[in-house]
Amino acid sequence: MPETCAIILAAGKSERMGTNKLLLPFHGKPMITSVIDHVQQSAVDHICIVLGAFRDDMLAVISDLPVNHCYNADYEQGMFTSVQCGFRNMPLSADAAIVFLGDQPMIPAEVTQKIIRAYEQSTKGILIPVYRSKRGHPVLIDKKYTAIIDELFAADGLHTLMEKYKEDILEVDVQAPGVLRDIDTEQDYKNEIKLN
Repeated sequence: MPETCAIILAAGKSERMGTNKLLLPFHGKPMITSVIDHVQQSAVDHICIVLGAFRDDMLAVISDLPVNHCYNADYEQGMFTSVQCGFRNMPLSADAAIVFLGDQPMIPAEVTQKIIRAYEQSTKGILIPVYRSKRGHPVLIDKKYTAIIDELFAADGLHTLMEKYKEDILEVDVQAPGVLRDIDTEQDYKNEIKLN
């Protein structure tokens, strides 16, 4: 059985929200905790939270949880630097990383499970959940891409990787519209609270 590590991106400044959105309540607990809970309910073997802005506030919330964390000193240069940080800090024993956005608490564990099962049964190295023909998150990436990801520029992002190695992509159909949505604004937040 392959070993997987969840990399949860939680380093952003939440500029469009105006406050640290990952600590906003989402059904009785901080948003980041809801994300972690869903990941823990899946077959993921390790969890690494990538911190940046609001590091101390985030640590106060996650320090008692069974997760590891790393600090992305370059978080202001964009989300992809957090992906790179997560890959540098995942366990050597991990065969693949599953990259989650910290502002997607509406993705059920079943989605992660389906992606992991597809990875186990496939020879592909990049797996992307698809809802109604649209690609979303979380994305599973085999460890063979670790060095390539580390060498990409922050402005390149995962899109560059996926374009270069598109023959190695497997799209996984899921029945979860939440894979396409994240929470950037106050209105996004209000909408998700009503929906979930």
